[in-house]
Amino acid sequence: MGWFSRKRWGVEHAVFAAASGNEKLQRIAKPLIAPALAVRVLRRSRDTDRADTALMVAGLAAATLGDIAMIRSDEDRRILSGAACFGVMQTAYSSILVRRGARVSKPVAVQRAGALAGAAGLLAARSRSVAAPLAGYGALLATTATLAGDPALAPAARVRAGLAVPDTDRRSWLGLGGLIFTLSDGSIVVRRTLLKDEKSRAAAEGFVLTTYAVAQLLLVEGLLALTSRKG
Repeated sequence: MGWFSRKRWGVEHAVFAAASGNEKLQRIAKPLIAPALAVRVLRRSRDTDRADTALMVAGLAAATLGDIAMIRSDEDRRILSGAACFGVMQTAYSSILVRRGARVSKPVAVQRAGALAGAAGLLAARSRSVAAPLAGYGALLATTATLAGDPALAPAARVRAGLAVPDTDRRSWLGLGGLIFTLSDGSIVVRRTLLKDEKSRAAAEGFVLTTYAVAQLLLVEGLLALTSRKG
């Protein structure tokens, strides 16, 4: 079945697109992204193990709280609150991946460890007030992204640079979703520590929001395919 078959997309995806597509409205609409995907999870719950459904919904609920906290992401208190919420989400996603047989792939782990080390170094040098807690969150993100990048989760997919190449099997979307999530959160660090003028910071914020939305979609759709009883 093709990527864009009507049977594989629902009205919740239209809500998701509306929430993530208009840059001027993104700050207001961003908290709708995770709930729209949670609706998708609940609609598919008959095909999914209850524990997996509960973990996905809990993760998306935590992400919603994190999105609300991060609306004014320049404030240390809000950044730390958001990181705590997204840490819960990453833990939920990792739990599902481990339950479904994901293992650490060395090529992916090396890539994620490099990204984590770079972000931690920038924070330690430029933003010490939040460096330690965000490094802890980064470790949770790296764990999820590494597990999601296990090419064995989509055994029929082609593999490039240690990652499954996305195709019509949505399990193959997981690795790219984890990679884009890492890129998105890394951009938050760059925006906070390196960018000073308003135009570049606004552009970076738009990039962060867009990549976050794409990553969530890829991860949730991948997890739904991975946990489906229909195979």
